[in-house]
Amino acid sequence: MSATVSATSTSATSTAARVDPVITEIVRNAVVAISEEMKTNLMRTAYSMVIYEAQDFTVGLFDAKGNIVSIAIGLPNFIRGMSDTIKAMLLHYASEGDNGAMAPGDVLVTNDAYVTGSHLNHITLVVPIFHEQRLVAFSACMAHWADIGGALNILTRDIYSEGLQVPILKMYAAGEINKDLLAILRMNIRIPERGMGDLHAQTAAVRTGAKRFLELIARYGAEQVLSSIAAIMDHSEAMARKQVLSIPDGEYSAESYMDDDGVDAGKRIPIRVKVTVAGDEMTIDLTEVSMQVKGFYNCGEAAGRGCCQVAFKCLTSALEKPINEGSFRPLKIILPPSRVVSATKPAPMRRWMTYPMTVVDTIFKAMAPAIPDRVIAGHHADLMTAAINGNMPGDGKLFIVYGGLIGGGWGAKYGADGSNATICINDGDTHNSPLEQVEAKYPMVVERYGLREDSGGAGRWQGGMGTEKKVRATSEWMFNAQVERVYCRPWGLVGGHPGAGNSVGVQVGDDKELRFPSGKVLGRLLKPGDAYILRSGGGGGYGSPLDRPLDIVEADLIEGYISRQKAEACYGIVFEGASSRIDRLATEAKRAKLRSLSGAIAERDNEDPLAEEAALLEAGNEQSKGLYFTEGMLFPLRCC
Repeated sequence: MSATVSATSTSATSTAARVDPVITEIVRNAVVAISEEMKTNLMRTAYSMVIYEAQDFTVGLFDAKGNIVSIAIGLPNFIRGMSDTIKAMLLHYASEGDNGAMAPGDVLVTNDAYVTGSHLNHITLVVPIFHEQRLVAFSACMAHWADIGGALNILTRDIYSEGLQVPILKMYAAGEINKDLLAILRMNIRIPERGMGDLHAQTAAVRTGAKRFLELIARYGAEQVLSSIAAIMDHSEAMARKQVLSIPDGEYSAESYMDDDGVDAGKRIPIRVKVTVAGDEMTIDLTEVSMQVKGFYNCGEAAGRGCCQVAFKCLTSALEKPINEGSFRPLKIILPPSRVVSATKPAPMRRWMTYPMTVVDTIFKAMAPAIPDRVIAGHHADLMTAAINGNMPGDGKLFIVYGGLIGGGWGAKYGADGSNATICINDGDTHNSPLEQVEAKYPMVVERYGLREDSGGAGRWQGGMGTEKKVRATSEWMFNAQVERVYCRPWGLVGGHPGAGNSVGVQVGDDKELRFPSGKVLGRLLKPGDAYILRSGGGGGYGSPLDRPLDIVEADLIEGYISRQKAEACYGIVFEGASSRIDRLATEAKRAKLRSLSGAIAERDNEDPLAEEAALLEAGNEQSKGLYFTEGMLFPLRCC
């Protein structure tokens, strides 16, 4: 198979009707408002906490060809998945002829991972919008179901073990529900009342989008609305092209690594990208990204293309609304099949979201030499979830909960420190679940949830801080975590230091904490009194730490963001004896001396920064034999 080269063609044709600029601005704001109303409706009616609290979903409007018109702020990587799913549905029903064609009142459904790009837990519902028997648009929603069947507590090795696969079907046909499909769904999920509740909530959301879009057409006319949408896309394209023109022409490359795929422990997974800028167009080439892996960290082509578009959007028109197809017309993507971000069947995809985040980070890293003031250093790049399941102490009913989404450190940038305790880039507007809700609904107690001292990478602008969450079991349940970037830590830029890596541990009773060097724990039984600890990494720093103003370092110490040890080792701080006061004259002298050694430091930093981590990870493969690993062994202080 040949590589996929994708780009949305430039709109060069004039719109069919004269575009009224006032109506265009009304339509611009209307489609954003419709998307947000869809989002609100879903949150208010969903049954699962992962939807109504964590907001693990995205909704939006699409044109008659499946191109993005507007999507609500949600999971950025869904930006491509929903659009590609609609295009696949168009192709599917076009091949069926009149008897199987889409019609008013239809609600289409699928969770085909190789179409959506993500895992089977993401159910996509789509309503084709008809005006006077003419297909004018689509309303869509992709949301996470807590369970879709499949195996629990294991590392899946193919898509078949991950749950029920639903091909492109009609959930409703001309307004009538497909009772057979509903029965199949109900039989294959472990908590059917929640799944069915979420299904009906999604249906309400997409029908709301369709209703509001038709109201917009009724007010201004179909041609004016559709012509306005075309004009909005043209404007977004022009804005993006202007920003690409501001980037120096050239070819830019970067590489990074994932720790391993959970099967071949200690075998790093390469993420290599190449970005070419020529005039007002950009090409992102993912040919050298790793081939698909044995473990469940693969994702489909839609996600691979999506992470390129997320990076491009951040670099060119981050605040431009509505988020629409026009923004991506200047972008070409080269993505051969069978990579970890373009996996083919039967590759497992349960943890689909993990690798694309590092692809986005690596694209920023590649562009740093060209636009150092417009990119961020590496971020913690992991969802930091704990998949937990067990039986409620009272009635014995099964529960499934994702104990995580704890947020971590984002990379610093020119002029600003990184954000603290912020959800990773794949999940954008996803929220963590309130601790009170978790403790009220499930047999667990959250003992600690706070910022992780010294986790942010040192720099003139410091990387954001990660968090630490400790949860103790009050009944027996199974604990699973698939944390990445333990060793391949968030990198710094322009002399900034890397942030701390992610981490997962288990404490049995009051015993010493057991660390899992690979960050991957499957099927671990926790008994009452046992606890798990998730520690998210910090962001990479930007610029030399020796240039960070002393007043800011002092404030960081007071707030507990950094320790005295880090202040001395990374920021060149000299204290007045045993006190916490900074000796400013001695500090400036120490910093001047350290700056004079910068050439030697740079030479050392050019060596493989991951060699030590790789050796430790290989040693950590003995974890199944019950070895313990200390903080110092796992996370050696390598600031300077």
